[in-house]
Amino acid sequence: MRPEEAVRASAGTLVAAYRSGRTSPVEVTRAVLDRIGRDNPALRAYCLVDEHRALAQAEASHRRWRRGEALGPLDGVPTSIKDLFLTAGWPTRRGSQRVDADQPWTVDSPVAARLREAGAVLLGKTTTPEFGWKAVTDNPIDGVTRNPIDPRLTAGGSSGGSGAALAAGMGALSVATDAAGSTRIPAAFCGVVGLKPTYGRIPLYPGSDLGWLGCAGPMARTVGDVAALLDVLAGPDDRDPNAMPPPTGSYRAGMRRPVRGLRAAYSPTLGYAEVDPEVAKVVETAVAALGDAGVLVQAADPPFSDPLDVFTVLWSTGMAPLLRSQLGGSPHGIDPGLAELIEQGSRYSVTDHLAARRAALDIGTAMGAFHRDHDVLLTPTVPIEPFAAGHDVPPGSSARSWLEWTPFTLPFSLSQQPALSVPAGVTSRGLPVGLQIVGARHAEDLVLAVGAAVEQALGSTAGPAGHCA
Repeated sequence: MRPEEAVRASAGTLVAAYRSGRTSPVEVTRAVLDRIGRDNPALRAYCLVDEHRALAQAEASHRRWRRGEALGPLDGVPTSIKDLFLTAGWPTRRGSQRVDADQPWTVDSPVAARLREAGAVLLGKTTTPEFGWKAVTDNPIDGVTRNPIDPRLTAGGSSGGSGAALAAGMGALSVATDAAGSTRIPAAFCGVVGLKPTYGRIPLYPGSDLGWLGCAGPMARTVGDVAALLDVLAGPDDRDPNAMPPPTGSYRAGMRRPVRGLRAAYSPTLGYAEVDPEVAKVVETAVAALGDAGVLVQAADPPFSDPLDVFTVLWSTGMAPLLRSQLGGSPHGIDPGLAELIEQGSRYSVTDHLAARRAALDIGTAMGAFHRDHDVLLTPTVPIEPFAAGHDVPPGSSARSWLEWTPFTLPFSLSQQPALSVPAGVTSRGLPVGLQIVGARHAEDLVLAVGAAVEQALGSTAGPAGHCA
């Protein structure tokens, strides 16, 4: 397998090549590390790369494949982990100078432990804004993460490092996070696939500072790879009291279910969002392709109004405790926007927080009723094209906060539903657009099946080409 082919291959393709002997985990890992060495200085997708350990893991995987003792569909697959997850042997600085790297790092989060058990080759850690607080990716340690499609543009966030790494061929899989769209936004901006699962589907330890909003988010260049990654990550861990029981079946198998006859609601604006006309056109074409594939598409808005104010209360009050737990009571030296958010959260009362929580529960209840008539909901993932890197909001826009330009991701974090972003196509400038597929709680298999149908209907390849040289 040629290096260019190796860095673009899906995890499923790589595993088939390992099984046949066409290539080895060592050859693929070397090709990916070479790509990281070439492109990461410009893109800043990784904040840490450990070549020595990655190659040692690849060699161990190669020996298992030669003995016929592979650990499963991720064995030997180059994989990254967002720098919000504890990973034994590597510092987890969360994008902040206020976190001391010089301390023992001996604990694996559940996702890191399960990737090791599955034989994945852990390449390193992907970049996050400080404590994952916003929907673009930059921090005072690593600088600005850029989009491989056009490095002048943002990769999105807060899992922009993961999205950029995948789009640039710097790994086949990545584990991100999503509490407000942090997996789905960079998936849309970078032309890859990202899933926010039902809350509790993938165990977390330590728990998210944002409580029940926080989820681990599998990312890849294909829906099938996201399903394979979810198969490995899902299930209980005794350190997370909110973790769900083991899944009753394989998500890779469930993804193959037929979609003909499924009922899909299509809401191009959720009844309140403004959408760039080019983005709207691309999403509409993808939705039409699903209709041609036999999905019964009906125009319908979900039964809630814009939850921006509700989300703002929950987001800021979730971030406010960082001042005490992580920052020693002082916001000195952190991102000014994060400091402002912490200050805002400290002004809300317990009553304000509980009222917002009640409003979020009401959205979840309303969506439960909505899904009695609609198997899935289809929307744009993000209403705009990727904008200039280094900015929290699009330059020249009226938005005061990044929360204002991502109206499609926030509601389904509040409702704790699974939501998948898949590539829907590109605008006239060649910039990726995401289609968001939302299912009822626990219906990851259904959203993955619809996502796979989108790939098939649109003739999607293993991922974007990327323009970075």
